[in-house]
Amino acid sequence: MTNTSPKTNQQFSSSNDQKTVDSDKLIEVIGEALLDRKAEDITVLDVHELTTLADKFVICHANTDVQIKAIADNVNKETKEQLNEKAWKEEGRETRRWVILDYVNVVVHIFKKELREYYALEQMWNDAPVQKIEDDQ
Repeated sequence: MTNTSPKTNQQFSSSNDQKTVDSDKLIEVIGEALLDRKAEDITVLDVHELTTLADKFVICHANTDVQIKAIADNVNKETKEQLNEKAWKEEGRETRRWVILDYVNVVVHIFKKELREYYALEQMWNDAPVQKIEDDQ
């Protein structure tokens, strides 16, 4: 039997042949979790046409390592509670200077402000369409 379901623009599926959660829905939940813990300058880069690493990068920063931990914890909590999604891989939790939460299609980068400026991911991926997430209040 031929699969006639419409194609999505997600690059990856899980090992049990089910699609991971929709990238846009995941970004919506992640964005709210970031805003809830006062992450700053939240930027979404749509990199799906530029790399096979992910569909989208979410980049933000905070001023203290305590806030970086709180932001990462809240993203993990909200994605688990709302979407039953867990980060496939996490890096940087020990140093809390640049925490990466890899949800396969979406990779979240939570920087200490100085490191974000130093690594300048937005400049490295400057061909990617950019979306800003801001608090509506």
